[in-house]
Amino acid sequence: MSEAVRFLLNGRVVEARGVDPTRTVLEYLRGDLARTGTKEGCAEGDCGSCTVLVGEADGAGAVAWRAVNSCIQFVPMLDGKAVITVEGLAADAPHPVQQAMIDHHGSQCGFCTPGIVMSLYGRAVGAQGAGAAVDEVLAGNLCRCTGYGAIIAAAGAVVPEAAPDVAGALAGLTRETTLDLSHADPLHGVTRRWLAPRDLDELAEAVLAHPEAVIVAGATDIGLWVTKQRRPLETLIDLGKVVALKRIEPRDGGVWIGAGVRYVDALEILAGLYPDLGGMMRRLGSTQVRNSGTIGGNIANGSPIGDMPPALIAADATLTLRRGAERRDLPLEDYFLAYGQQDRQPGEFVEGVFVPVPAPGLIFKVYKLSKRFDQDISAVCAAFSIAVEGGIVRQARIAFGGMAATPKRAAGCEALLVGQAWTLDTVESAALALDEDFTPLSDMRASAAYRS
Repeated sequence: MSEAVRFLLNGRVVEARGVDPTRTVLEYLRGDLARTGTKEGCAEGDCGSCTVLVGEADGAGAVAWRAVNSCIQFVPMLDGKAVITVEGLAADAPHPVQQAMIDHHGSQCGFCTPGIVMSLYGRAVGAQGAGAAVDEVLAGNLCRCTGYGAIIAAAGAVVPEAAPDVAGALAGLTRETTLDLSHADPLHGVTRRWLAPRDLDELAEAVLAHPEAVIVAGATDIGLWVTKQRRPLETLIDLGKVVALKRIEPRDGGVWIGAGVRYVDALEILAGLYPDLGGMMRRLGSTQVRNSGTIGGNIANGSPIGDMPPALIAADATLTLRRGAERRDLPLEDYFLAYGQQDRQPGEFVEGVFVPVPAPGLIFKVYKLSKRFDQDISAVCAAFSIAVEGGIVRQARIAFGGMAATPKRAAGCEALLVGQAWTLDTVESAALALDEDFTPLSDMRASAAYRS
């Protein structure tokens, strides 16, 4: 049942046949298609040298374009989409973004320049246009030759432009059957399989039939399993075509966010509910990472240093899991059992998360501590949800990431706050309980003593 992956590359249809499902877009562009303008720097989604634009139908007859790291995207994820590389910007003369980089001396050795150009081009054709903060757009592009002043000046000289209209061509690539790819890997002695169900029921059937499969949403973490750990993944199930998982729906008392919703699509609504959470999300990864990574994937992954779970636990979020036709809800904090272990049965997957609207007057704060301000993994992430009435703490939900084997609430600290006067003495006394609540580890990001 193997089928070709079909996508547009710089306006022309490409059919990728027999491709390894875990071959990265960057490898395919450079090795198979000889599009060597896209560079490999880190192969982990950190430096931005491999940035390309990916466009997909937005459901309203238009195409939404976003900058992504091609080094940690897999080729089958492009099926039915459009890709623009630096070669696609101009034929006979430099594109205005390229010309601005020339005019403002924004390049020296030039290795990172194609990625920077594509990020700035993404800003020019994206939904926010020139309104997108330049510092945020460039946070995922590392340049070690120049000062960023010249690059920022180039960005200021670029005016927004209309995104390429490829909606009609993408409609012609619409697939009527589930994408089912297989590829023999003699090196590892396995046959890799990639399944891309078209709807929620097909997804549930696929996960139930292949409980051992790796579920792929944005691949911002799974991509590194391949590029850095060289893990021979055998069966992968892609969420990308399941429209129901990309929905954000207002519901009674809050908002439901599907497991396939990217950070970039959820940022505005979550920032509207919890401004501090919005501030943290703008530091979570880079534009490229937020354009690919999903909130559901961050939760399902179960990392003890994931940034979203502490904030959502403090907000009293509820997780929805599905297995076959059955669904169950549980408090998000109960999903994390132990390091690398979550309350998810074989054949079960995360369908979405419900985030309550904060009560009036609620104090909600999120703090992210990392070595770099932008695009860095936290040493500690802390979230505080405090309700104070008449000077007395009536409710406290405090959650930390990076302080234990899982994202975890500070139960002892909370107990010493609730019912007490909201004073500095109360806070300082409660803070002492954190030594009993947590036993952090030392690792490459911080020592246990520093975290405490």
